[in-house]
Amino acid sequence: MQKPLLVAVTGGSGSGKSTIVRKVCEYSPDLRISVLQQDHYYRDLSHLKPAERDAVNFDHPDSLDMALIRTHLEALAAGHAIDRPSYDFASHTRTKEIVTMEATPIVMFDGILALFDSSIRRLFDVSVYVDVPDDVRFIRRLRRDVRERGRSVEGVIEQYLGSVKPMHDEFVAPTRRMADLVISWERWNDRSISMLANAMRELLHNPDKSGLKFS
Repeated sequence: MQKPLLVAVTGGSGSGKSTIVRKVCEYSPDLRISVLQQDHYYRDLSHLKPAERDAVNFDHPDSLDMALIRTHLEALAAGHAIDRPSYDFASHTRTKEIVTMEATPIVMFDGILALFDSSIRRLFDVSVYVDVPDDVRFIRRLRRDVRERGRSVEGVIEQYLGSVKPMHDEFVAPTRRMADLVISWERWNDRSISMLANAMRELLHNPDKSGLKFS
């Protein structure tokens, strides 16, 4: 089996990373793509009281099990299956559900801190940063957290001002310059999706990305 192609898709919370990954998959039915999300790798806080869990800064790198992310990406890159954990955002705990994920020709990793850790960053064959204005990202996060994660509007606002934006500015935004491709809000369209999908096709046949063109 040819070495799987590892693709990182990163950007701030609410930037539309998951949507872009989904659209690339929809645009490329000919490609075997599996998707791994950073959200499954938050640390289990079942040993803490609910109030203590709520006080944890989930936008700081320390909230993630970076070692397990690295181990799983290395395994997939080597063509091995992994047992991916599952996470419950309402309780801030890992569930008992384990999902077996096979290595496919393309693995897309979606997460705000995908490029933060150098030992993880070096594993990716190509990386994408989704650049979206703060106000747009905040509105999307507000809607998502209220609808899907059982949060209150006040709680989401407090978390955004207290940790999300400061952590974005400190840890996420600087990784923009490390990405191979930046997709901005203005250029987020079908052309961007097809360009990324075609670049992935080219990389499958030409692992040396030094000659890869994104335009």
